Amino acid sequence: MNLKRYIRSIKNFPKKGIVFRDITTLIENPKSFEYSINKMVEITSKRRFDKIVAIEARGFLFASILANKKNKPLVLIRKKGKLPYKTVSKSFKLEYGSDTIEIHKSSIKKNEKVLLIDDLIATGGTVNAAIDLLHKVGAKVVLCGFVIDLPDLGGSKNLDLKKIDNFSLVSYHGL
Repeated sequence: MNLKRYIRSIKNFPKKGIVFRDITTLIENPKSFEYSINKMVEITSKRRFDKIVAIEARGFLFASILANKKNKPLVLIRKKGKLPYKTVSKSFKLEYGSDTIEIHKSSIKKNEKVLLIDDLIATGGTVNAAIDLLHKVGAKVVLCGFVIDLPDLGGSKNLDLKKIDNFSLVSYHGL
């Protein structure tokens, strides 16, 4: 299935010069959404991990179903102030500013192997912050998965340089 047919491209959003890759059209279509999840199940089938970690917010959509299908615990990484219990946080820079993400201290045990899922990797700022956060709580990130990769922005290449295996279902080069 050509998933690009189900991903809407919106020019000049959220600011001029940006092409936003909108997955809402992919998840609104039951067949493309199911195909995406099944591809993630297939790609991760030979990997060993203890938990699946999802990055807020769109990563939750894919990781929650994947965790259910894999019978693995789901751990959430959320924006600062969204988790109610004791947290560990990491601040980082984005293309448009800065942000802080958090994880519950109790969610990961030392040396647990995790699969990290998000909807998109662009510059890698968010996923690298999530990896740093997971390392801070003692996790070993064995694989990162994305629906969309924007390789021209360097995020997935940065993961390769860090020797962190990763996959994406769709890549967009240029505009």
